[in-house]
Amino acid sequence: MADVEEERISLREFHGHLGPYVVVGYRMGKAAARILGSGGKRMRAVVKTGTRPPSSCILDGIQFSTRCTLGKGNIAVLDEGKAEAVFSTDRELTIRLRGDIKRMIDSENAKDLLWQRISEMTDEELFEVE
Repeated sequence: MADVEEERISLREFHGHLGPYVVVGYRMGKAAARILGSGGKRMRAVVKTGTRPPSSCILDGIQFSTRCTLGKGNIAVLDEGKAEAVFSTDRELTIRLRGDIKRMIDSENAKDLLWQRISEMTDEELFEVE
């Protein structure tokens, strides 16, 4: 799919590289937009990663995929150290990275290749959704 490859290239340019956490954030945002049926101006996101890499890379993925940005003020960051975000429109949705996937990312030695493996997983394999 050319569209998927173009998005991947744009995400890499936006973030500076493709790593597992930026792909997780991208996938979180895509899932939220699909489930809530919205993106951009209507959606708000509260991301609980804090601002320390590598988990904070989730922020860039969410900003890229939802168009919720710090500049527009429709995304906020809480320093809770969680790979989790709350998305809202007229409804609210929490998306949390599954614990086993987070442990795999945090312990994986070949992080440069892990982003691709994560991009091929289903939402059900990656996330807990409430």
